[in-house]
Amino acid sequence: MSSRDAILQRLRNRSGGELAIPDCDFSVLQRPSSSVAERVDQFQKTIESVHGEVHRCTSENWITQLADLLSSRGARNLLVPAAHQIGRTLRDADSNELPELLIYDEPIHSWQAQLFNEVDASITSTRGGIAETGSLIMWPTPDEPRLMSLVPPIHIAVLEASELYSTFHEAMQDQNWAAGMPTNALLVSGPSKTADIEQTLAYGVHGPKELIVLVIE
Repeated sequence: MSSRDAILQRLRNRSGGELAIPDCDFSVLQRPSSSVAERVDQFQKTIESVHGEVHRCTSENWITQLADLLSSRGARNLLVPAAHQIGRTLRDADSNELPELLIYDEPIHSWQAQLFNEVDASITSTRGGIAETGSLIMWPTPDEPRLMSLVPPIHIAVLEASELYSTFHEAMQDQNWAAGMPTNALLVSGPSKTADIEQTLAYGVHGPKELIVLVIE
């Protein structure tokens, strides 16, 4: 008898019968229903408590708000996805207020120096957000690789208010993660921060100094 079988046999003897897997009970993760506006309010309050920044926009004015935010920070350029609708919309926008648009469309080794030293800001999509923790759900792809949101000093994330969930469990259920888990799901809550080595809270040590979330309502 293997050690595994021996352990299972001892457990059976103690329980007086066959072992059964208990029913899953996720009721502890359920929250009272809330409106989109309430979830946006909670998300904003939570993520701003850890130095994230939230700006509420509409589908008509988010590019104008983006241009103002980048201008106020003196950003010379903005890294955008090549294929995602966000990147296409920005490239098609008739706006002289936007800085130079860059595209992550070549292997990292061929422009690593530019990415790490010359890119001021990047913009990516999200797969939703979690209101109670102030977290963004991100799935890096070849079009929006992890370095795109990790390296530039300013990371701008676009979040649809309709994709803001009360809990992580609710997000996984609604998006049916059981049918296809991502290979690299990320939960981002505020800009990069560390206190382990520096012995004091510091921002931007291992990632962007600023996280700006554009919530499209």
